[in-house]
Amino acid sequence: MKTTHLAAAFSCAACANAQDLVTSEALQSLVSLDELVSGSQQLQDFAYAYPARNRVFGGQAHNDTVNFIAEVLEETGYYDVSIQPFVELYSGGNSTLTVNGAATNQSLLTYTPSGNVEGSLVLVDNFGCDPADYPAEVEGNIALVSRGECTFALKATNAAAAGAAAAVIYNNVEGPLAGTLGGTGDYVPTVGTSLATGEALISAVQNGTANAVLEVNSILENRTTYNVIAETKAGDHENVLALGAHTDSVEAGPGINDDGSGTIGIMNVAIGLTNFTVNNAVRFLFWSAEEYGLLGSTYYVAQLNQSSEELAKVRAYLNFDMIASPNYAYLIYDGDGSAFNLTGPTGSAEIETLFEDYYTAAGKTYNATAFDGRSDYGPFLDVGIPAGGIFTGAEEPKSDEGQDIWGGEEDLAYDYNYHEAGDNIFNLALDAFLFNTKLIAHAVATYATSFDSLPMPTSMTKRSIQLSKVKRQAYNGGHGSHGRHSCQSKHEAAMR
Repeated sequence: MKTTHLAAAFSCAACANAQDLVTSEALQSLVSLDELVSGSQQLQDFAYAYPARNRVFGGQAHNDTVNFIAEVLEETGYYDVSIQPFVELYSGGNSTLTVNGAATNQSLLTYTPSGNVEGSLVLVDNFGCDPADYPAEVEGNIALVSRGECTFALKATNAAAAGAAAAVIYNNVEGPLAGTLGGTGDYVPTVGTSLATGEALISAVQNGTANAVLEVNSILENRTTYNVIAETKAGDHENVLALGAHTDSVEAGPGINDDGSGTIGIMNVAIGLTNFTVNNAVRFLFWSAEEYGLLGSTYYVAQLNQSSEELAKVRAYLNFDMIASPNYAYLIYDGDGSAFNLTGPTGSAEIETLFEDYYTAAGKTYNATAFDGRSDYGPFLDVGIPAGGIFTGAEEPKSDEGQDIWGGEEDLAYDYNYHEAGDNIFNLALDAFLFNTKLIAHAVATYATSFDSLPMPTSMTKRSIQLSKVKRQAYNGGHGSHGRHSCQSKHEAAMR
């Protein structure tokens, strides 16, 4: 693989001999917008080198991404770098939906089976989470179901049990709907569509004129893919700070915000860290197959969980999934549960406070986002590891209050290119990208120096995790919505 600008600029043979203990100010000063942009361009170049123009796991562009990250960090001499292979089920393909002869916008839900169905759209009661919601008329026809209250998988399963030939799930908030059924199951062919399209389809059903043809051509195949793990050679390896971002994209585009921004952000910090010594080891984790249900992070934690000693070494995990959304907000995972009543493991509240204090000191207003396990921090929560992170918003529209706080455009999605071809280098908020990467540097420097601000872990040896191939069926293909879902978006924000 050719050496890139980023690799050439930061191949640091002398870094392993760094003497000064890292400080927040010093590490932040090494965060470079030029390098953030350069790294993002490299990821886009990988995607655009192939006809699909994406970085889907198991594809060549994603493999190029993995090799790039591993090569750059290996060349510093500062990290022990490993590539962790694992095999997961890939889902791709295409679909079309016509209603009363007119083409209708929709998207394939990950892991849907194939099928060609012609029939009437039949409106399902409530949210389709109870078999009783499905009227008898749905048999042999196409169920029209609202997003909300339960997983996409349950809706598709209930539709099948009711005798439906297919299902169309429409969004319950503004914007398109994309997501995953969470692995194979007893599903009917299932696609998703926007709230506006859903409302138009409901009107057609109520007028008695909703004749539909749905064609789903699904590809399901096992693929080998890779996480990248880079841990400082220096520092206390019995007390480790872990942080991560996902390296894969959806099929629709190159994923330069989701989650190229997190990938390049933590990579930039990792490179800057090579100029310093650390008291605690720092482990940078680059996840694959997040968009298919947190598969890389789930696999990694499952392997880690085989040893209570290894699990106990991870004192905290920080997650960075989408940090440069073009119509951004500054959002912090609600570790203390004060906004969403979903409390993280002991220590998560303190991690949330660290991010809050940084925003406050910089004069930035922040809000909470639900700590609901819908990005790669989820598997860490499952085993009791304190976690936290930041997020700049996905497919949800910015409110009037949000516009007053952060600027941008009201009623436009935080990332209006979410899971689309437009998620490219031209649609990044560079000010948020730079600011949030400096915040990552601050967090890394803080915990690489000391974990004194976090409570001592309790019952470390009692941590356990139950994993299956379904893996977070509530996750709505990404994020969000960053793998991401049922009743909420990838991450929802609570105004404070």
